[in-house]
Amino acid sequence: MAWTLLILAGLCEIGWPVGLKLGWTEQGLRPLWIAFAVVCMTASGVLLLLAQREIPMGTAYAVWTGIGAVGAFAIGIAAFGDPGTLVRFASVGLIVLGIVGLKMG
Repeated sequence: MAWTLLILAGLCEIGWPVGLKLGWTEQGLRPLWIAFAVVCMTASGVLLLLAQREIPMGTAYAVWTGIGAVGAFAIGIAAFGDPGTLVRFASVGLIVLGIVGLKMG
């Protein structure tokens, strides 16, 4: 159950940078997207708190931030036109290997 909570926390971790990105545009502030970001931040933190009751803190934190980083990277490329260079993909692959290694260890 703790790993499920941690994965959900990581998915929520993806939501807040997306909300912040969409929350401020050339047209100005978009409060609903800012609110979405705040809800994602809160949910992510609470779920991480619960997961850390069974998963070591360092492992939980690394996995949590890794899921957030990889997810934000993917959404950045898919939805916002961020560059998808070979070096960036290789670097994200290393993050994924680290997450897998922590889960297996």
